[in-house]
Amino acid sequence: CETCSEEEAKYRCPRCMKYSCSLLCVKKHKLTLSCNGVRDKTAFVSVNEFTDLNLLSDYRFLEDVGRTADAAARHPTVHSPATRKLLYCLRNNARKYNIDLRTLPIGFTKRRENSTTFNGTEKKFYWHLKLVFPHCHAEYTLKGVPEDKTLADILKPYIDPVESDPVVCHRLKIYTMSPQSDVQILMKIENRRQNSVRYNELDASRSLLDNLKGKVIIEYPTLFVVLKTQKNEMVVLGQ
Repeated sequence: CETCSEEEAKYRCPRCMKYSCSLLCVKKHKLTLSCNGVRDKTAFVSVNEFTDLNLLSDYRFLEDVGRTADAAARHPTVHSPATRKLLYCLRNNARKYNIDLRTLPIGFTKRRENSTTFNGTEKKFYWHLKLVFPHCHAEYTLKGVPEDKTLADILKPYIDPVESDPVVCHRLKIYTMSPQSDVQILMKIENRRQNSVRYNELDASRSLLDNLKGKVIIEYPTLFVVLKTQKNEMVVLGQ
């Protein structure tokens, strides 16, 4: 068992492939690694390892996508004038800032989660934002983040040794103990092949809006906070 290292393993997590011996250890590993236990149906599989089971899995996945899209298209909210007006407003104003903001159909998780708004009086975006800390397997969701706030200020409540919350600070200990110069903020580049994932490196000293200009955003930005000294599989564009 990779959780308690005492008993013989009986179960294997479909998501992260960790071995567990009991229900207690299964729950503990899910909590520790923020793992939902659901197999990643879109994970890359090389041609050499591709089997009939993978083909069947892909086929069922596409069927699920088709059903979800069809149900979303029939949802009454899709045809609501207020919904169409709101989405048009968000996309149109994002375009003025050279941001390609794309929205998903009703029913998709990111569409349901997204709380991004545009204040017409202030002419200002308030973004829904997700922060991912891969080295600690932690994720945090922020709502109403003003566009003119710098990334450094956004991260302070999480990785600043003085200003961060004690509970968060303890969970992100590896980040709070590292120098600020070691912190790197990345954002995934959309519309690339699954086996060619690349990331843009963002500037922590600049505002959220400045960092999003010229980029494709699907619903809301997801920022990955990594440490340069720690090994990770994220490849920055150009490397």
